Amino acid sequence: MEFLAGFSAVQIAVAVAATLGAAFIRGLTGFGFGILLVPILALALTPVEAVLAINIMAGLLALTEIRMILREAERSAFVIGALVMLATAPGLILLDATPQGLARLLIALIALSAFFAILLPKRGAAQPGPITTGAVGLSAGVLTGFAAMPGPPVVPYYVGRDIPRLTAKASMIGIFGIAAMAGIGSGAAIGVLKWRIVVLGLALFPLVLFGNWLGSLAFGKVSDPVWRACVGVVLFAAAIAALIKLT
Repeated sequence: MEFLAGFSAVQIAVAVAATLGAAFIRGLTGFGFGILLVPILALALTPVEAVLAINIMAGLLALTEIRMILREAERSAFVIGALVMLATAPGLILLDATPQGLARLLIALIALSAFFAILLPKRGAAQPGPITTGAVGLSAGVLTGFAAMPGPPVVPYYVGRDIPRLTAKASMIGIFGIAAMAGIGSGAAIGVLKWRIVVLGLALFPLVLFGNWLGSLAFGKVSDPVWRACVGVVLFAAAIAALIKLT
C-alpha cells in the first residue's frame, strides 16, 4: 500500500468507515455525502484535503448516474449547477485562507444547518423564481468550495417541495456532481490539489460505489416521513459528533 504512505493507519480507518456510511445515506436520499463525510474526514485530514477528496469521489459517482440525471432531473438543476461552477473557486480560496480550527468549526455548523433545513415543512410543487434559484446556486457554489457541501441550500429547494422523490433525488445528484467537478477544477487551478489526495479519493471510490448501491436498494422502500426522519437523525448526529470533537 505504498501509494497511501502519506496517510496514517488511523486516517485511513476513519476515511474508510466514514466513506462507507456516507455513501449509503447518499444512495438512500440522493444527498448527504459531503454533509456527513466532511465533518468526520476533516478531523483526520486537513479541511482542504477532506473537501477535495470528497469532491473526487462525488464527481466520479455522479458520472455513473448521468443517464438517470438527464432523464429525471428538473431543468432548474442545470441552472443551479452552472451558478455553482462560478462560485466554487471563491469558496475554496476562502477555505485555504481560514485557520484549520475555525474551518472545522464552520464546517460542523454548516452540517448542523442541513439538519434544520430538513425540518422545514413542505411547500407546493411550483418551482421558485429566478432570484431564489440564483441565490441557491451561488450559495451552493461557495459552500462547495469551502466545505464540499452544496446541500444546505439545495436540499430545501427540492426536498422541501411537493415534487416526486425521484425528481428531487436526480436533481440534487446532478447539482452535486457538477459541484464536485467544479471543486476539483478549482483546487487544481489554485494549486491545493495534491496527488496524494487524488490517490486517496480513487482508493476510496469502490467503497463509495458499494455504499451507494446498498442505499439505493432501500430508496423507495420506506415511507416519506420515515425517510425524512432517518435523514434528519443522521445529519444531526454527524454534526453533533463533529462539534463534540472540536471541544
